[in-house]
Amino acid sequence: MADDDDYVYDEASGEWLPASQLAAAPAASQAKVVKDAAGNVLADGDSVILIKDLKVKGANQTLKQGTVIRSIRLTEDSEEIDCRHDSIKGLVLRTEFVKKR
Repeated sequence: MADDDDYVYDEASGEWLPASQLAAAPAASQAKVVKDAAGNVLADGDSVILIKDLKVKGANQTLKQGTVIRSIRLTEDSEEIDCRHDSIKGLVLRTEFVKKR
């Protein structure tokens, strides 16, 4: 390793790594995997079912267990999904409360 190597901070490992080593790492290792409560992998556009009654903040409404949510979108946080319900727009659900349909 030469003294003139550029170093890049890797947030995943919390270490400073040579730029050449970071560039050699496969991009697949940085891809996030979002899973539901049962461990099934979720993707954009999937439909999910609620496994628990959930009170929706700001809407004074409760989504009942078994409610189907269609066309989910993944967010930056692997524990949250963005979705839309007939009566609630801009709904964000935690993945621990949904199961893939």
